[in-house]
This record gives sequence, C-alpha cells and structure tokens, in this order.
Amino acid sequence: MSDKTVNGAGLRRDDLRSLFTPSVTGSERIGLEVESGVVDPESGLAAPYEGRNGVKAVLEAVLAEWGGERLYDAGLMTGVQLADGAQITLEHGGQLEYSSVPVDGLATSVDAMRGMLERLSELVGRFGLALLPGALLPFDRVETVPWVPKVRGAVMRDFFSRIGDPGSGGPQTMAMSMSAQVHLDYLSDEDFTEKLRMLVAASSVVSALLVNSPLKEGRSNGLLSHRSQGWLRMDPRRSGVLPPALRGDVSADDVIDWALRVPMIYYPDSDGTFRSAPDRPFGAILRHGFDDGSMPTYGHWISHMSQIWTVVRVRQTLELRAGDGPPYAHIAAVPALWVGLAYHPPSRAAVWELLRHYSVAEHDAAMARLPAEGLRTMLGGDRVHELATELLRLARAGLLARVAAGLEPRKVVFYLDPLDEVLSTGKTFAEQCRDRWETDLRRDPRRYVDAFRV
Repeated sequence: MSDKTVNGAGLRRDDLRSLFTPSVTGSERIGLEVESGVVDPESGLAAPYEGRNGVKAVLEAVLAEWGGERLYDAGLMTGVQLADGAQITLEHGGQLEYSSVPVDGLATSVDAMRGMLERLSELVGRFGLALLPGALLPFDRVETVPWVPKVRGAVMRDFFSRIGDPGSGGPQTMAMSMSAQVHLDYLSDEDFTEKLRMLVAASSVVSALLVNSPLKEGRSNGLLSHRSQGWLRMDPRRSGVLPPALRGDVSADDVIDWALRVPMIYYPDSDGTFRSAPDRPFGAILRHGFDDGSMPTYGHWISHMSQIWTVVRVRQTLELRAGDGPPYAHIAAVPALWVGLAYHPPSRAAVWELLRHYSVAEHDAAMARLPAEGLRTMLGGDRVHELATELLRLARAGLLARVAAGLEPRKVVFYLDPLDEVLSTGKTFAEQCRDRWETDLRRDPRRYVDAFRV
C-alpha cells in the first residue's frame, strides 16, 4: 500500500501509522483497567441496568457524589468520566470497569486503583449490591444476563451469530468476562519492537499462571478458566496471539498490514449510529468504501482497531489483555508482573531470549490447552510452570531495579508474592477458588460473594 493516499477520501498510510505514535511524555507510564461484577450479595447474580438498584442508578450516584461528565451510548448513560480523567464505564453484562489515568509509578497506580474500587464498593453497597472482581460472573447465564442496552452490543451479537462456531464464545465473553488489564508505553520504534515481541511471547505463559474462572453458572466442571475458553471462540481472526509480533523485527507497519486483513464488525455512520460493516477486510473497505458509498475516515480506523482483541492490543499504548482477573487482594500482581518485565531492559531482553523460539502455532496450542491445564500446560516441549517461574524471577529483578533507581517504593516488590505462592504450591487462583467452593464456601453463592468481594 502506498505511503500516500490509500482511498479516494484521502486517508493516507501515515494516517494509519499515527495511531501508533510513541508516548510524547518521554516517560514509561502505567494505566490500569479493572472490571468487576455488580452483583446481588445473596444470589451472586448481576444487577440489572434499570431500576432503583440497577447499575444505571449506581452511575448516577457516582456522578452526583464525585462529579464528572456522563458518557452515553445512543442516548443511554453507560459511564462517567471523572474530573481527573479516570472513567467508570459499563461492560455489556453490567460489569463496572475502572479505567485509570496513566501515571509514572506502579505504586501510585495500584494505590489509586485500590482507593477507587473501595469507594465503589462502599457506594454499590448502599444499593444492596456487591462489587466482585475476578474473571467471569460465576452465577449468571448468557440466556438470562441483564444486557446493558448498548447499540453496538446488539450488532456484535448478530455478527458472532452469523460467523457460527468461531464466534460462539462471543456472547459469553461480552456478557460475563472480566479482567485486570494493563496499559504500558513505548518510547520509540525500537522500544515498540522490543516490548511488543516480548509481551506477546510471554502472554500464553502469563495466561496459564493467572487462570481464575473455575465456576460457570454456579458449577465447577473441571475447567480452570472459562474466560480463556470463551476467548478461543471470539472470532480467532481478531483475538488470541498477534502473529506478526513474534517476529524479532516487528514494526508498527507489520501490525497495520495484519489489521488491514481483518474484517470490521461495526462502524459508526455520520449520525453516530453503529451499523454492521461489510464482510470484507478493512483494507478492501479503504479501497472501495462501505456499502452505502461512504468512505472510511480516521475515526473508522480507530474504531476498527478497537474491534481487535489480541492478547496484546496495539494502539498508542500496549494493552495487556491475556490473563484472567485475580481475586481483589491480588490484583496488584498483574501490573507488577508486566511492569517488571517490560520496563527493565535486561529483563525484557532475557524474556525474549527465553521465549523467542516458540512458534505462533505452539502459542495457539498452549492457549487452547491452558483453560483446562493451567500451569500443567506445555508450550512447545516445555512446561509453563518452569517458564512462569523464570518470568517471575525476571519481573522481580525489574522491580528491584526500579526501586534502586528511586522510581518506586520497596513495597512494589511484594505485589508479586501471591504469584510466588501459586508457583511454589502449584495451585493457581482457580484451583484455590475451586477448593474453597467445595469446602468452606459450601457451594453457597452468598459465601462466595462474601469471600471475594471488594
């Protein structure tokens, strides 16, 4: 594709590249997104959108008490942007997502996250509800989950239905999955390459380490991650491993070329209405336009890239999406692991050397097995347990280097302790949860919510 115009409307290759502009701050910041269920503390079922004790009423209370601006979807309130730039928004099944403001320090980011989730917990408690982080709403069913009335949600569900089995995990993932996601910066083209390839190579190992969704519809059937299982059928063309990232010289142009071969799901028209996109790659839409004759804009390119859900999503940050959300007490382990690996050049290089020889097919096979096998998963011919042990060692070295440089207080190193326990005992968060469900929680939703709520 030419570096000049790529369609008749004048969208240029440089326009596509501009979405991957390195951080202009010159610092490596950390952003967090934490999704939590808003559930009835007795049944564990998700709260409805409408009603006195619905999630819309919770958002109205956030706005009234903390200030900010309403966020809308087709005229319906679906979030609040707070005065400091952080956001509280709704996912499709009513999960509340806290999106932080990017900050320079890991400890600062974690402290802000904990403070916000505890404030939210107190607020939803006044509605007779509980805030429940983790990886999957454990007691709801896709057929009965109270969908938030987002227009694009209906378009997405129709898309997944039309593509058949490859999209069969879409409704579950939209309605019930949760996670703790991390946004990291890159500072140059070379930094982009080094970080992206390492983060993608490490993602299948981290996913196996963090499995934490053993319950579905109130039952344990042996799977350790129903969330990861759902993602396997969330249209594999746009999810899972990002294939070009495992090349040692991966660039933003490689990501662009790959994304141009992926179809859109929906696009906003001139009135802001979400419409089903034509069933062809985005590159073809750039050349020939939409079915109504309109040509795509830069906003459509941004929308298209938001419809790609690879384990590392690439835009102006590197968004790390691979792992299940841990229990609330251990959420800090997720950003600590990624920051220790990515923001310490020696650790970053060592991880790439450790994992660079595994193929896309080997990573895909590991991602398919880890929902059932967790740390017993094999990546190529190697056990994930041993690979995760080495990643944790390198992450701790990275955090200690940040402490020595005066960038963090020493407490950040202890954020990794829950992962040490997982590796030393061989019992993932999922297995710990499953054991408790069968013993002291007595298969009781009320006890489960009380044990794992914020």
